Amino acid sequence: MGEFDLPTTVSRDVSDQSALARIVAEQALAIRFDDIPSDVVALAKLHFRDQLGIGLIAATLARNRPLAALASLFGTGGNSTALGCATPVMAAAAALRNGALMHSLEYDATHTASITHAGSVVAPVALALCEEMGGCGAELLRAFVVGWEMFVRLGLVAPGSFSKRGFQFTAVGGPLAGALTAGLLLGLDREQLRSALGIAGSQASGVMEFVHEGATVKALHAGWPAHAGLLAARLAKAGMTGPSSILEGADGFYAVYAGDLGAPTRLRQQLNTFGDRWHFREAALKARACCHYIQPFLECLEDLLSRDLDPQTIEAVHCEVPTGEETLICEPWSEKLRPSTAYQAKFSLPYALGALLVDGAVTVATFEGPTRAQVCARADRVTWSPMADGDFPNRFGARITVTTRCNDRFTAEVENVRGTPGRPLTEGEALRKFYDCTLPVLGDDVPERLAEAVEQLHRAEDLAALTSALRSVR
Repeated sequence: MGEFDLPTTVSRDVSDQSALARIVAEQALAIRFDDIPSDVVALAKLHFRDQLGIGLIAATLARNRPLAALASLFGTGGNSTALGCATPVMAAAAALRNGALMHSLEYDATHTASITHAGSVVAPVALALCEEMGGCGAELLRAFVVGWEMFVRLGLVAPGSFSKRGFQFTAVGGPLAGALTAGLLLGLDREQLRSALGIAGSQASGVMEFVHEGATVKALHAGWPAHAGLLAARLAKAGMTGPSSILEGADGFYAVYAGDLGAPTRLRQQLNTFGDRWHFREAALKARACCHYIQPFLECLEDLLSRDLDPQTIEAVHCEVPTGEETLICEPWSEKLRPSTAYQAKFSLPYALGALLVDGAVTVATFEGPTRAQVCARADRVTWSPMADGDFPNRFGARITVTTRCNDRFTAEVENVRGTPGRPLTEGEALRKFYDCTLPVLGDDVPERLAEAVEQLHRAEDLAALTSALRSVR
């Protein structure tokens, strides 16, 4: 028996109709655009627009310049949009570049209970392939929604299990969601789509080590899954096969990345609602370009400052942090107090609060370039302890207590972060975010044209209006 041969007594029945990948493929193919409720379609357009805006402003940042060179590595030609560029590129290049841009600011939406940045993976796949194939808006939206819904279900059955083993779930689960999204647009049949999921499982990657140096590779935690998923679907269409047991197998996705052998059973239960329950209704837009865990703490501090509390008089800020969040935004504390770059500070609770005290606002620019000594000095006034009554990851809550020079104490609490369904951004706030992101990049009236093109996607016979607006860069 060779080094990599399996014993002859070990076999898997690849025709097993109960294999999870096959069930996922069958159920996804059964969902038509007309099956998606109108409010979910409206939410999908809102989130797709948000993803495009984030990707466009991200394309202007100096630290994202390495992504600009990606398209040329794939050769010339293509019909897919590279955000921030007027010239089309190959679909695989567009998915990689756009997914990385959309995730690079920590401004992309989250499904909080599954801790998933689904849009930054499935939106670039849906856009790139639909442009390449000349698809209509309804086809794009169907693939976007179905891929997004499956991605969230993959995370819901093992929330937090991936990060405990050092993996970001968006990165490792993304290739499967990307493959599903791409497979729908490529017209794969059930067995091809099942294989695409199996192939994608061998392309999953994305470790959390970036956070200790603020390495900008985290952008690829959405870009690579988008690229890998698209290629997995194409390989399946060309005849490559992947294991049908990729999700439940002893060496499969949940066993290896989450160490959770019960997750496949829970996923089987989750699939009972695939096409009936729409988790898109739970998605949370972000109000700021930093880690979602930090944002409710910024809300608390903003609330206190709005009560005419002078930031100059604040001597101490104590944060109660829900258990499970501390490994990303609090530990090691010495590292969070002195992040090496402003990008690393996107995951620093004390630096973000210090920036709010110094500047009165937290913006995209807050986390670009070097860190600032003045902000670090304010960060030194921040401390933290575990929140005894937190409900992470079901809610991203926060509680802070500030102490002034006069020893007055003020407390503020947020039960769940802004942008979630219970506390949604208004349409005006979501549009303002979109225009803030797109006005520096697109021509004078183009942001309005782009917003309108997205709004009309459900009835658009092609993507001409959307593509034209996206490529009308300054």
